Amino acid sequence: MITEQQKLGTAFGALTTADDVLTGLDLAGTTALVTGGYSGLGLAATRALVRAGAHVIVPARRPEPAAEALRDLPGTEVHALDLGNLESVRVFAERLLESGRTLGILINGAGVMACPETRVGPGWEAHFAINHLGHFALTHRLRPAFAPEGARVVAVASSGHFLSGIRWGDLHFRTGYDRWSAYAQSKTANALFALHLDRLGGGHGLHAFAVHPGSILTPLQRHIPREEWLVQGWVTPDGTPAPGFKTPEQGAATAVWAATSPLLDDHGGAYCQDCDIAEPATTDDMLIGGVKPWVRDADAAARLWDLSCELTGLDAF
Repeated sequence: MITEQQKLGTAFGALTTADDVLTGLDLAGTTALVTGGYSGLGLAATRALVRAGAHVIVPARRPEPAAEALRDLPGTEVHALDLGNLESVRVFAERLLESGRTLGILINGAGVMACPETRVGPGWEAHFAINHLGHFALTHRLRPAFAPEGARVVAVASSGHFLSGIRWGDLHFRTGYDRWSAYAQSKTANALFALHLDRLGGGHGLHAFAVHPGSILTPLQRHIPREEWLVQGWVTPDGTPAPGFKTPEQGAATAVWAATSPLLDDHGGAYCQDCDIAEPATTDDMLIGGVKPWVRDADAAARLWDLSCELTGLDAF
């Protein structure tokens, strides 16, 4: 049964920070893994989790800058991982499993946005390969490490899913590339991944959630020219974030909330926003957000899961 997209009425909202949602929670003894955990929203999430007592593993395609970003943050460790390279994913996962540690939290937050046409692996489109398939393979391979008493996986999606469902006939944009459609498809894939993962893992204490962090200016926008930020309405003429945009600490809050809140114990698979379950979108305004029906389609989620298994060479979960 799919969780109903209906607000719970939490005490939090759009201005809540990651530290706020962890107030009163003791994560001592919990090991978390945060992809992208050394920059932007991921760094804000890592800091909050560490302050609450968690130990955080941060995989990074560029370990040296990641280690420097986390140099003054005890309770963290950095390891090499390239989500666009399935062999790198395999090596990272096997080393973690060999360590014998258990994971209580996995936040899949790394990604690319609106990048120039890029091919990775066997010619896969980069957004789909990195944002979705890399995280799919990572989560799949780490399944023996998830804490048997209960673990949570959080897929950082986006209201960008408004712009595209899954392009079943042309996943990798062989017939013409559009950077925003490519990003949008990958965010839809993130949400469908969480939906089906929860269906498979819910009976074994593993729950998954997709989250829309809100609109935040971070290094994720590095491929987008600054003049386009103004055209898109992301910044005011003086270069400050437009009204409605969040700080990284506020943007990280929903992922951290979904990873830890007991309010979600009976709502596995939900799509969340502003530290609550998101309601169905009633407009196409991505700043308002909400959730479109194509990311709540259980049949599409199962189809994408099977296709992802085939592409990555992994078996059923």
